[in-house]
Amino acid sequence: MIAEIVETRDDIRAEYHFNAPVHLLAVWEQGVRRAGETFVDGLPRSGLKDRTGRTSFVPANHAYHDWHEAQGVTRIIFVYFDPAQVPNPDVPMPRLFFEDAVLLALALNLGKVVERAAAGDASYLEALAVVLARELCRLDQAASQADTPVRGGLAAWQQRVVAAHIEEHLAEPISLSDLAQLARLSTYHFARAFKRSFGVPPHRYHVTRRIERAMVLLVESAMSVTEIGLTVGFSETSAFTATFRKLTGFTPTAYSRSQAAAPC
Repeated sequence: MIAEIVETRDDIRAEYHFNAPVHLLAVWEQGVRRAGETFVDGLPRSGLKDRTGRTSFVPANHAYHDWHEAQGVTRIIFVYFDPAQVPNPDVPMPRLFFEDAVLLALALNLGKVVERAAAGDASYLEALAVVLARELCRLDQAASQADTPVRGGLAAWQQRVVAAHIEEHLAEPISLSDLAQLARLSTYHFARAFKRSFGVPPHRYHVTRRIERAMVLLVESAMSVTEIGLTVGFSETSAFTATFRKLTGFTPTAYSRSQAAAPC
């Protein structure tokens, strides 16, 4: 993974071209434009003015072109992935200006680490890359473009509210009825719509996010495996270890040691 932050000031015309054998994830931390247009191979052109909090995905060997006249500061996080390192043989479809609370939070965290540029951050960046790559693999299931929701799936605002609630209460039990209430749906219709939008049932999504948070903590913190398991909501270390291994192929201890041994 390679990441960079590009910032432009008010009244500046900026133009970007991309077509390479790597995947591109573009995340707008700030981005209001007076004028401009964005194009990705296979998608309609977009002149969306306020792109703040939006994300675009450009698969490898797809053309990307963007120009804008900035209104205020524009700040974009560009993340490039080697397709061989993304754990899914299927190439995700291109996405333009979709909303995804999980990807946004991860990218903003990545941006902070890139700006900090401390010598000991390499292992943490590698862990973030693993989590981001896993999130890329669910893009086709999520299909969370604001203007084109999946038929029978959740609307963009419902996805945003539900995902944010899960992130805020990651270590707590979350009932299906509570999530359905947030989305203003019956539990039956919510469960079906959630799976259509996110590709997995709500409980599995919740558990996966717990493990992905644990992966970051195993690299970033000095907590023990037991403490991390409790922090992400597992009452028993054995249950945490079994779930972690099922989803990652490693035990928490083995994963931690592999990251510690990684060259900086």
